[in-house]
Amino acid sequence: MSDGLILSEPPLFDTLEEERAHRKQRLAAALRIFGRFGFEEGNAGHITARDPELEDHFWVNPFGLSFKLVRVCDLLLVDSEGRVVEGRHHVNRAAFAIHSQIHEARPDVIAAAHTHSTYGRALSTLAEPLEPLTQDACAFYEDQGLFDDYTGPVVELSEGRRVARALGPHKAVILRNHGLLTVGDTVDAAAWWFITMERSCQVQLLAKAAGKVVPIDHDNAAHTYREVGDDLIGWMNFQPIHDHILRIEPDLLETTP
Repeated sequence: MSDGLILSEPPLFDTLEEERAHRKQRLAAALRIFGRFGFEEGNAGHITARDPELEDHFWVNPFGLSFKLVRVCDLLLVDSEGRVVEGRHHVNRAAFAIHSQIHEARPDVIAAAHTHSTYGRALSTLAEPLEPLTQDACAFYEDQGLFDDYTGPVVELSEGRRVARALGPHKAVILRNHGLLTVGDTVDAAAWWFITMERSCQVQLLAKAAGKVVPIDHDNAAHTYREVGDDLIGWMNFQPIHDHILRIEPDLLETTP
């Protein structure tokens, strides 16, 4: 690559405080983006980011506050027992039940995203995986789980553990009759995987309603996955959306209530 060209890369940090601040800023931005994309359904939905120092704690959006209004100062720090150790609001019970178990089972996961988005919910009722119908959907080829059960809202840790087992080593899981959940090694990647998975669900539903679909064959789907399915690619795809929300809604970075 020629000298002088800009290539965006995930930042490195000199201190844990800097890394914590960065994760909280990205978390607030991701929530604002989800709000703008219509992923909000009342009080349902949450994105979490593991704290870089207290690794059994995570940051999460507060219960009862719209995604569209979240600022850095509104985020909650929740410990391994579900206690709010920093913040002014309550934590969503489902957020703790699901995300605590995912973060515990997957030390490699920095962030997890789950909302009741329209097309993810629609596809989840079919108890079918996302198929390799498009290049974008190949990001999830053989890298998604299916939680093929529904017993009501997830508020118990035992149910959260079942969701974590269904996720397994993958980047995403479809929760039957419920919706989508994605994870990543950055907030950016987890958020992007949710965004593109939701859109790929929409495409799959539209395509199958229109007629007989032609899936991408295994070899080409696997090759495409290797090109587009890495968390670094997820991080890179999130940057234009992040930069846009930061430009038009800079108040999300506020650190004082």
